[in-house]
Amino acid sequence: MSKFDKMIAKLCPDGVEYKTISELFNTRNGYTPSKAKKEYWINGTIPWFRMEDIRENGRILSKATQYVSESAVKGSPFPANSIIVATSATIGEHALIKVPSLANQRFTYLMLKDEYKAYIDIMFIYYYCFKLDEYCKACLNHGNFASVDMRKFAKFKFPVPPLEVQREIVRVLDSFTLLTAELTAELTAELTARKKQYEFYRDKLLSFDIGTRFERLGDTCNMKAGKAILSARISEKPSNITPYKCFGGNGVRGYVSDVSHHGEFPIIGRQGALCGNVNYATGDFYATEHAVVVESKGAYLQRFLYHLLTAMNLNQYKSQGAQPGLAVKNLENLIAPVPPLDVQERLVRVLDNFESICTDLNIALPAEIRARQKQYEYYRDLLLTFAETGSTLVTDRQTDRQTDRQTDRQTD
Repeated sequence: MSKFDKMIAKLCPDGVEYKTISELFNTRNGYTPSKAKKEYWINGTIPWFRMEDIRENGRILSKATQYVSESAVKGSPFPANSIIVATSATIGEHALIKVPSLANQRFTYLMLKDEYKAYIDIMFIYYYCFKLDEYCKACLNHGNFASVDMRKFAKFKFPVPPLEVQREIVRVLDSFTLLTAELTAELTAELTARKKQYEFYRDKLLSFDIGTRFERLGDTCNMKAGKAILSARISEKPSNITPYKCFGGNGVRGYVSDVSHHGEFPIIGRQGALCGNVNYATGDFYATEHAVVVESKGAYLQRFLYHLLTAMNLNQYKSQGAQPGLAVKNLENLIAPVPPLDVQERLVRVLDNFESICTDLNIALPAEIRARQKQYEYYRDLLLTFAETGSTLVTDRQTDRQTDRQTDRQTD
């Protein structure tokens, strides 16, 4: 029996009491001070949190990307060590706010009532809110705008085990979180390093001396944008009705029933967030007006042309403005090397091999990150599962723990 199991057996052998959100917390919605009053947004000292803060800086926050002045606050700021939970728009997110603050109206504040502060560790609540996130996703109001049914929200229950148990769970989960973050950072760094290594060797192989012939792309290739297609005709997944890939400005947009091209072609995205990206289409496919289909006039192997265009970093040639893009005329005016076809053939074999290795890593390493995250979530949920007083889940929980220990011993 582990230290934690002994603690459970000693301190709460018959389960724990559960309390609803309305019993444990004072709740209030966040709000956005008037943007029309400039004095609210100048020289601010009160952090005003948005979803962007969670995305950029994590779930335990002391600083915000935006601040408001004290005059913008209705009454007092929300107290430090409050939990904000997304209850409209992007549902299923929460954060622990360590300082007095405001948040926008997408969040509901959970502020622990004074009578429970001596009995509850706010970090225990923070970890249990991952269960609340999933509950919120299942309790939405029906309508055009995603929002949580706040009557159901108020009835969500938190377990209240002894404080010693809460702190041990927080200690274990803090360690798990740190290890998971370190592993994710390590795997991400590995992926980035391998990608840079591939790009270095690709660029090296595609660097040609002055003895190589250089030509305008417009003289050696046909470059033409595709045709527009109604979004309603594009399916998210392939089917018997929509089996063909549809290429747009950012790569594959979806799947359609129509075909505009057949064969093997490099495709340049000329609009969108990934303007200048290069894909390689084979077989039957459809190209929209935001995709430029490139065909060699004989000077290039199509596959070599794909590698060459990728290495040219075409994004640097995009137009500036609210909606940057790549004009076909400008692409045609770019100067590129034209090595002999036998040289191109040898380079294609090497570069395809490099790309295959890089693609395998792009699949394997993110899959490893997801697997570790799922493993962490499994143990987190197990640690946070308590039988309610008088429930038969006590026996079930003990059985689960015994099974896990047996599995661990077999693995060892």
